[in-house]
Amino acid sequence: MRVSADYGAAAGPDGCPWDREQTFETIKKYTLEETYEVFDAIERRDFPHLAEELGDLLLQVIFYAEMAANQGEFTIADVLDHLNRKLVRRHPHVLGKKPQGQRATRPTWTRRWRMQRMERLRQCCGNWEEIKLARRSRRCATTANKTSRLDGVLRGIPALSEAAKLGAKAQKAGFDWQSWRDLLPKVAEEVAELEAEAASDDPARKVLVEAELGDLLFTVVNLGRHLGVDAEMALRGCNLRFRERFREMEIASEKPLEELELDELEALWSAAKKSWAIRMICAVGRRGWLNERLFDLEQDAKPTSSPLRFAPAKVWTSWRRAFNCRWKHGAMTRAM
Repeated sequence: MRVSADYGAAAGPDGCPWDREQTFETIKKYTLEETYEVFDAIERRDFPHLAEELGDLLLQVIFYAEMAANQGEFTIADVLDHLNRKLVRRHPHVLGKKPQGQRATRPTWTRRWRMQRMERLRQCCGNWEEIKLARRSRRCATTANKTSRLDGVLRGIPALSEAAKLGAKAQKAGFDWQSWRDLLPKVAEEVAELEAEAASDDPARKVLVEAELGDLLFTVVNLGRHLGVDAEMALRGCNLRFRERFREMEIASEKPLEELELDELEALWSAAKKSWAIRMICAVGRRGWLNERLFDLEQDAKPTSSPLRFAPAKVWTSWRRAFNCRWKHGAMTRAM
């Protein structure tokens, strides 16, 4: 690979001094940073930038492989060989050996083909977990440690993702709540326990407060899992909404926010939330959500001293402009 060869020269004796000084410990923080930059480019649908960020992430792989090669551990060829063998091992229904003369199913749009495809997907998911668990069992066969179903969940991933994956793994063993409604009393219970620990002013109990807050977060993450909501994505969306609303507060305020009273800040925040909600209604274009929010918005549409005034007439104009249009979905044409 030319990239690997170029990097080998850059990190060689006559290459870049910075590259030569790097170790696994000094580089790992950049790997996490590059991963999140890839994530950010995907969310923004910035595909030219995504290509660049994927190259940066790939460079991290080459970086690690080159350092390992210099230590006599493995090379980039070993990395690719492991990847290839893993693909074959985890896709036996596609890449496994077939009897001579057997032909692959040709895709068609018939019901039979769809049923076969769904069956293969179910088989694939089942094989994937069984293969990973079997490999972990073989790895631990020579040690005294007992294999756990949760061993496949890495400790290095973000905590919210780890909590969701742990809950999903436990669910496969039957250790889980029946539905999301069963989690609501558990959330209230964890809130009460956190409140009880936080009420103490003893600094020594801070460890217990941290533990109770962790229990609450773990329960909320698994509530999201039962609702089909990824907690990491939900929190990122909340962060984005907070950024936009706070920015509107800064724009609308005639004075720096730190010079305002609490009631003035609350008024600015409420106005920013209303403004954001209207934009979302017009952008999303879903009648059901519009009808659900209409009454609340009408009740809140009162004159305010905030610079972000809520103008019902303009709101109705925006709604009509957004929804007095036709669009096709399947064979149906919907119009306001």
